[in-house]
Amino acid sequence: CSAPRPAQAISGSTVPTDHHWLGPHRDARLSPRTGVVPFMALLLLQRRPVAGRVLLVTGPGCPGHGLCRSNVQEQTRRQVALLNATAQDLFSLYLKCQGEPFSSETDKLCNPGGVFFPPFRVNRTSERKEVMVAMYKLFAFLNASLGNITRDQEELNPTAKELLDRLHNTTKTTRGLISNLTCLLCKNYNVFQVDVSYGESSKGKSAFRKKQQGCQVLRKYVQVIAQAARILLPHLSPP
Repeated sequence: CSAPRPAQAISGSTVPTDHHWLGPHRDARLSPRTGVVPFMALLLLQRRPVAGRVLLVTGPGCPGHGLCRSNVQEQTRRQVALLNATAQDLFSLYLKCQGEPFSSETDKLCNPGGVFFPPFRVNRTSERKEVMVAMYKLFAFLNASLGNITRDQEELNPTAKELLDRLHNTTKTTRGLISNLTCLLCKNYNVFQVDVSYGESSKGKSAFRKKQQGCQVLRKYVQVIAQAARILLPHLSPP
């Protein structure tokens, strides 16, 4: 399968990359386990999967506060806009590369109703801090999900270069967004500890189920990123 050249990723530039100030690595594995996840733990590219319910902790020791660059808010806005603009193309290309019956039975096989996604109950009237935390949880989940989908596609469609490139670019942008959201939460609200929730791993499932799970997650992603952009972008627009 092939597609137009994928959009270039916008990675986080809030800190130098050798600090590893990043969210969950693209190879993170999904797990139903629960636990409190400090920002530092999430930002050290740890391999151990984590999950849990929402928890906010504020305090005087927010790590990395001074490492945010002056354009972090504008960069975050551009990253969300890019993810929103490219989500449908990613989903369409994914469908094309899976072949039948996914192309002809999309509504049936890719129905995201049974797929776990973090609750996203904020709206335009929500407090900005609440919106930022919800966004962090959403994109931490998405980053891990993209890692699983990419791993499966590298196994199932190793020659689908356009799809794999697009998955890698989307993951890179998502990691940069997580980094920037971390800086904004620390800088503006002194929040440095948030629980995140991950869905079900596809590891060990049949090829068909791996394709279907990826299809369901990406379709849900198209819906959720559009909602997230509508809510978050006004909070990030210049005054």
